[in-house]
Amino acid sequence: MNHPEGKKQFYIATANLLNFANPNRIYYDNAPAYDNKAYEHKLLGLTDLLTKAHADILAVQEVWDADALEALAVSLGFKPEQVIIPLASNDSASPYTKGQGAQNTPAVGIISRFESLETTLLEEIAPKAVIDIPDFGLHTRFNRPPLIVRVDAYGQPITVVTAHLKSKRAFFLRDDNGNLLEDMDDPNIRIRAKLRSLCMRAAEAASIRMSIVERLHHTREPLILLGDMNDVTSSVTTQLMTETGEVNYDKSMRDVALFDAARIQARYGWMKDMAYTHIHQGMPEVIDQLFVSEEFLPDSKFSLGQVERVDYFNDHLKWDYVDRVTDHGIIRAKIRLND
Repeated sequence: MNHPEGKKQFYIATANLLNFANPNRIYYDNAPAYDNKAYEHKLLGLTDLLTKAHADILAVQEVWDADALEALAVSLGFKPEQVIIPLASNDSASPYTKGQGAQNTPAVGIISRFESLETTLLEEIAPKAVIDIPDFGLHTRFNRPPLIVRVDAYGQPITVVTAHLKSKRAFFLRDDNGNLLEDMDDPNIRIRAKLRSLCMRAAEAASIRMSIVERLHHTREPLILLGDMNDVTSSVTTQLMTETGEVNYDKSMRDVALFDAARIQARYGWMKDMAYTHIHQGMPEVIDQLFVSEEFLPDSKFSLGQVERVDYFNDHLKWDYVDRVTDHGIIRAKIRLND
């Protein structure tokens, strides 16, 4: 991993790549394709941003084509085969994409220097998390299926889960051709459309939580959840996935709870005031997040390591919009395993 002092440590980061696609391919009907020049600008800009993170494991969101992500990975010093993004595959043998890349919505992926032990997609919402969305019906499938990859980090298996939850953007009803069926200017309809989005995000969060509990219950194998959660760390939907607060009332919940890496980092004091990963309507917020299981709490009797520090790479969010290759900051954690 090219880390000094022979320590068993690694960097893990998450980055929303803002519709990263192959050149000359339409990904949204209402968005222009990247020409070769725009694609190269995007690739070089993302490379410049992510090189500074030195990530050994990089979770990404909003990717349309595996080929584009592999080009980025190579530019960051990874190998193409270290890219895992099934739902954006450009391989004609792919059962998901037939080689066409992501369709209708972008995919999440993971790039890892560590050997992959397992790859799983969460496509179906867990039955007990299914919600009947107002005027729409049962939300039974993830819009952007989370990706689970178990890696072998210095002999220690670690489960990495990356997600991109439903946004807060109002979900208006449309016909099969994409034509609006509702008046977007009616304030009551707008509220109802936002309620639909909240319900979808809640169902997805609950389903991810159920999967995490199943993996963590009565095991000592660590887990990391990271990605674009589309709401702040203290939000109901994010806390639904982590249940950190439950530990205050029931210490046994440590076994399945997740902890905000930024709050438990060893060097928390000097970093906390710089934390934001997105600017929404002029206000900075942290919607890109990184959570760890009990095994990375230094005071746990089951501790296998600790989060040494968490860094936010967000200076590019101050640039003019046209100069940004992504509208999200990067969050990175440095994790050291016990010797």
